[in-house]
Amino acid sequence: MKRNLFCLGVFFTIVVEALAQNRSPSPSAADFDVIIKGGTVYDGTGAEPKHVDVAIRGDRIVRVGDFKTAKAKTIIDANGLAVAPGFINMLSWSTQSLIQDGRSQSEIRQGVTTEIMGEGESMGPVNDRVLEHMIRQQTDIKYDIKWSTLAEYLQYLEKRGVSCNVASFIGFEDKPPTPEQLDQMRELVRKEMEAGALGIGTSLIYPPAFYAKTQELIELCKVAAKYQGKYISHMRSEGNRLLESLDELVRISREAGIPAEVYHIKAAGKQNWDNLDKLLSRIEAAQKEGLKITANMYSYTAAGTGLDACLPPWTEDGGYPALFKRLCDPATREKIAAEVSKDSDEWENLYIGAGSPERILLVGFKSEKLKPLTGKSLAEVAKMRGKDPITTIMDLISEDQSRIESIYFLMSEENVKKELAKPWISFGSDEASQAPEGVFLKSNPHPRAYGNFARLLGKYVRDEKVIPMTETVRRLSGLPATNLGLDHRGFIKEGMFADMVVFDPATISDRATFEKPHQYAVGVKHVFVNGVQVIKDGEHTGAKPGRALWGPGKVK
Repeated sequence: MKRNLFCLGVFFTIVVEALAQNRSPSPSAADFDVIIKGGTVYDGTGAEPKHVDVAIRGDRIVRVGDFKTAKAKTIIDANGLAVAPGFINMLSWSTQSLIQDGRSQSEIRQGVTTEIMGEGESMGPVNDRVLEHMIRQQTDIKYDIKWSTLAEYLQYLEKRGVSCNVASFIGFEDKPPTPEQLDQMRELVRKEMEAGALGIGTSLIYPPAFYAKTQELIELCKVAAKYQGKYISHMRSEGNRLLESLDELVRISREAGIPAEVYHIKAAGKQNWDNLDKLLSRIEAAQKEGLKITANMYSYTAAGTGLDACLPPWTEDGGYPALFKRLCDPATREKIAAEVSKDSDEWENLYIGAGSPERILLVGFKSEKLKPLTGKSLAEVAKMRGKDPITTIMDLISEDQSRIESIYFLMSEENVKKELAKPWISFGSDEASQAPEGVFLKSNPHPRAYGNFARLLGKYVRDEKVIPMTETVRRLSGLPATNLGLDHRGFIKEGMFADMVVFDPATISDRATFEKPHQYAVGVKHVFVNGVQVIKDGEHTGAKPGRALWGPGKVK
């Protein structure tokens, strides 16, 4: 009899616990670590927001509902505030900055909880050529390469300590391979996909990737597709051959059987602005065909890349050492100058695309001697030196022995708003997360490093009402998480990882400008990453709970 009573008691306990997990009206205080109470919750699906509470236990969201009588170790008063899934930066260049400072200050303060890397080049796999390139490209930030694969790099960041989650595509920049080399590249893709890479990322506008053939990319993407990977690309052209470049991306998607995404979608150069409507229509036609074609964008009309993007691609055949050598030869310089001065369909001439040297800002030098030029336009520097702008470009690159980070004003505000209207476009900063201190102050970033996401929510959502808040949050969280196949990320739902941002829709704004870019955005009150509070009342807690995230093809 006692045994039967004991069994009955166990059964009763199990039933009570099961009921408690099914919306108990008054859960016990011990159940939750954090409750975010009284906020307007945007769950990342695009559904209308709800005034509900969100409970966190450990690294997960465990309950969404009304917890008026509940208690927790930490209670966040979100009354009057928006509560959303942590934002996903689809185009991050924080590969080096997170080694320098794992706090990810400029982006975590905007609500960015996940950084997606790998535009054309990645931090692995590392061979001798890649190692040499990684050492040579170090400017203000110096670091040792303590990994050999992409997965090891991501694990290195996690162990070192980062406040945000990190994930990456594989980047390849080699010239066309031999059949044997292509087999080796296929094997590298297989290994990295099984280790958790998201897919393949290319930057075909720049050398040496400029020389890669479409069929080669299709063959590599076929391998990635077997692991539910994606293809993401800075296309060969965003200017004069914009539409043809999209056709190539669509072909790769179709023939490799892989979803494809356009990095920082744009029509660059005033002469090409009218092509944006055609570009958007072609993407939507491909979607109707059944292809999974998407894009990401940043919320500015200016792009950022190297000053060497003004030079024809052949100048970098053999890498930067070969470029610097060519710039020392008078006859070669004359040939380069002639090509730079003319528009071309053969390569993307950003000197012409910008429209004038006044619309090119020089923001990142390697040489201490040249750093006083930071923030000046190419026109200003040319005038200071008493030389024409094209000669000044070649002189500066030669003197600095680097690509020289630059900002180009290439796009129209009207086109930015057209892109914002498209439900299949997510968002990426195309910059490194950093801080207004120390080594970061040696160069000027594009202001999108500090303001891309806050600018979207402040300028375009609240002030200009170009896009509704529900849709914006979906495209900052649920859409990219779904596109990438991230495990239990991107939504405020029970069982999801607790990556969350609490912000004030009335005050969220960017503060960074092109003249003074090192300024934090405002309006984000609290940020949680994997259930740990990283931003509290607008300030960084010092916590580094970020993790390496893996693609769906990772072999367990």
